[in-house]
Amino acid sequence: MIEWLDTIPPGVIYLVVGLIIGLESVGIPLPGEIMLVSAGVAASQGVVNPLVLGIVAASGAIIGDSVGYAVGKRYGRTLLGWLGRKLPKHFGPKPVRQAERAFDRYGAWAVFGGRFVALLRILAGPLAGILGMPYRKFLIANATGGIAWAGTVTTLAYIFGVVAGQWFHRFSWVALLVTVVIGWLIVHVVRRRAEKDDEEELEETENSAESGESEKAEGAEPETDATVR
Repeated sequence: MIEWLDTIPPGVIYLVVGLIIGLESVGIPLPGEIMLVSAGVAASQGVVNPLVLGIVAASGAIIGDSVGYAVGKRYGRTLLGWLGRKLPKHFGPKPVRQAERAFDRYGAWAVFGGRFVALLRILAGPLAGILGMPYRKFLIANATGGIAWAGTVTTLAYIFGVVAGQWFHRFSWVALLVTVVIGWLIVHVVRRRAEKDDEEELEETENSAESGESEKAEGAEPETDATVR
């Protein structure tokens, strides 16, 4: 890929890097990180400007994630409704509500850190939209994560060359494994709390209903006495 980048004009390299990273961030599985590492190595050889490359990569990440967020927000509920009918245990109202609570609490960190993790880089934007994360909160996490990721990858690729690509590849999958474990723990804790909240809410509803029935019964007694007299 690096040899191929050496054969095309710098402007085209910027366009290709921004486009691939942007489409990956929308939710399409493309090798955005590999492309950025290759372009960073090309920058170390004087083919492109590393600063401009970092800006283009960050812009592609931020714009792509925002588009993914909009797509998730517009069509995600329809997809969840369909999945809920097919797989109610995993995508029914209760698990979706629990996921929303978890994402509301930890969503900003998921969006920021997901930029550095394989697979989450593709899913973070659409998932944030589907689960209703406020866009302002999403944009801050998305922008800071995109800038941090693009700046880190471009700088390391520029300094260390091809070796940086191997590092990032290994780090991404290790980070994915760690994220899955942490995510499972978070979901487990949030699910237990959500179930406890649901039980407390149901208990309060039952108590309110019993209280209302008692008040009605007390209010009806005098009328009965008056009728008898």
